Amino acid sequence: MASGRRAEIVEVLAQGERTVEETADAIGQSLANTSHHLRTLARAGLVATRRDGTRIHYRLASDQVLDSWLALRRLAAEQLDDVEDLARAYLGDRDDLEVISRAELETRLRDGDLVLIDVRPESEYEAGHLPGAISIPPDRLDDLDHLVSTIPPDQEIVAYCRGPYCVFADDAIRHLAGQGRSATRLVEGVPEWRRGGGEVEIGR
Repeated sequence: MASGRRAEIVEVLAQGERTVEETADAIGQSLANTSHHLRTLARAGLVATRRDGTRIHYRLASDQVLDSWLALRRLAAEQLDDVEDLARAYLGDRDDLEVISRAELETRLRDGDLVLIDVRPESEYEAGHLPGAISIPPDRLDDLDHLVSTIPPDQEIVAYCRGPYCVFADDAIRHLAGQGRSATRLVEGVPEWRRGGGEVEIGR
């Protein structure tokens, strides 16, 4: 996982199973390069496969692989100043974005007093999402305008995406701000939620 591209692939597969084509599209790489990296990860025992007709689906080999990736990512963020500098350069200034922790969101979901939106690609939503979340894919942010028109002005909105370094939720919150509505971003993503014991729903 010292390769940046393979780290990207692990991050994508942490959201759910993918074919080579879907993985290549998610990381913006050619099929040949993506296939090479997936085979390397498979040989290392980090990725497992499932054949469906002529298509091969890839997934993380175990929850321990996910735990190792999350721990490695945390270690990099804590020990390497460059990581935060690079994240800031990529994500922009986040000081204006309100955040909510996983523990706090679990409590608020039990109370049922917020609207939760999943702004990852649709295939990732279907592979597993937080209970009651509404799918608003990143390429369909205009759908937020219709959604907001159905939500009372005092209803809180929480957006989440792949994890702490994912920009989709930031984009959605800023889009909502342009419509005069505020929203909060979940600090982590679905992989952290699931490994923390949170319930995950599958499908539409």
